[in-house]
Amino acid sequence: MQNETKQIVIISGMSGSGKSTALHVFEDLGFFCVDGLPARMATALTELFFHSANEAYSGLAIGMDLRQPDFVGQWQTVLRDMQNLATRPQLVFIDASTEVLLRRYAATRRPHPLASSGLGLEGAIERERELVQPIRNHADLVLDTSHYSVHDLRRTLQDKWDVLKAATPGMRIHLISFGFKYGAPTEADTVTDLRFLPNPYFDETLRPLSGMDKPIADYVLTTDPGKDYSQRLFEFLDFTLPLYAAEGRYRLTMAFGCTGGRHRSVAVTEAVANHLRAHGYTVSVEHRHCRLG
Repeated sequence: MQNETKQIVIISGMSGSGKSTALHVFEDLGFFCVDGLPARMATALTELFFHSANEAYSGLAIGMDLRQPDFVGQWQTVLRDMQNLATRPQLVFIDASTEVLLRRYAATRRPHPLASSGLGLEGAIERERELVQPIRNHADLVLDTSHYSVHDLRRTLQDKWDVLKAATPGMRIHLISFGFKYGAPTEADTVTDLRFLPNPYFDETLRPLSGMDKPIADYVLTTDPGKDYSQRLFEFLDFTLPLYAAEGRYRLTMAFGCTGGRHRSVAVTEAVANHLRAHGYTVSVEHRHCRLG
């Protein structure tokens, strides 16, 4: 049975990363939400949803992680079986750094699902990271919540879900501009250092602007080396992105960084987004440090 209007979302990720908060976001978006469902029951729930609760909800969101012992071994089967019932499920992976997870567990004093007498908290976190890495690699959306508040996670997930919801089939590309002085995004598949480009920060008339303003984009990209670099970058992307897609990638996250994340990285990210959209890619953009740089 095919359903073209209702969305199915599987929310997974690292324990303590914010999966429950993510599930609450989908609940606010009108989804029927279930957390902690055993993998073997996911297909049956999906079929029941489309037969009974379909009209009352925007879609179905299921939280699944290591609390269900069969999830890691059966997640690919779950995705395949659910796809036979409806449109392909969206897999959202919530992540955070080990350091942040350690602090969160210390604050809440809750036990980690893999913690035991022979495996301490840090060891349990690293073991979980190994187990769920294949799931992360196949996710449609990866969110690193290390530096997010609850409100940041809610806002970011709502914004990115709008992009995923309207996406056409094929690989989805998420672009992040950032400032190296604040740290590179850990969820990025590729990181490009743009600090070799001329820096508008040193022009007092340009400093208050951002890379989304035309004077900054012109300063960075209309004269060399920025002009020549951008053309070579576009050629590189035109060559490599089809190869990523041919390997079956659902998602690619590319980060572009400068010193403060306000001028050069934003200008290049916007230029890349426009180029990729013109070539038919589904693209989302996040300027992570633009307001801080």
